[in-house]
Amino acid sequence: MRTAISVLFGWIGIIAVMFIASVILALLLRFTALGESTLNLVTLLVSFLALFVGGFIAGLKAKHKGIIVGAITSLIFTMVVFFYRYLGLETGFSIVQFVHHTAYLLLAMIGAIIGVNVSGGETAESNS
Repeated sequence: MRTAISVLFGWIGIIAVMFIASVILALLLRFTALGESTLNLVTLLVSFLALFVGGFIAGLKAKHKGIIVGAITSLIFTMVVFFYRYLGLETGFSIVQFVHHTAYLLLAMIGAIIGVNVSGGETAESNS
């Protein structure tokens, strides 16, 4: 149960980071000379940051099994994106997108591992 709740908190973190980044990028596009073509790298970096932060939050909340919690958080994200692309846009993943989602998986797992270690992990008293 703790794992599911921690993944939910990680998802809330991912959505929050992406929402804030979307607002900032939209404002930059509207009020500066920044073009849409320069946003490809920025959006990729923001998504990397969002998955890392989501994994970190999930690891902080779970306090154990950082690799598993980060992997679940990232795999659910990948499934949602895949279903959106497959059902909504009628396209699958390309090789580049598989590489991106593999990086998302690794970053969420690293974030969750760091989150578990920052939180102190489970102690003997909390297991009883």
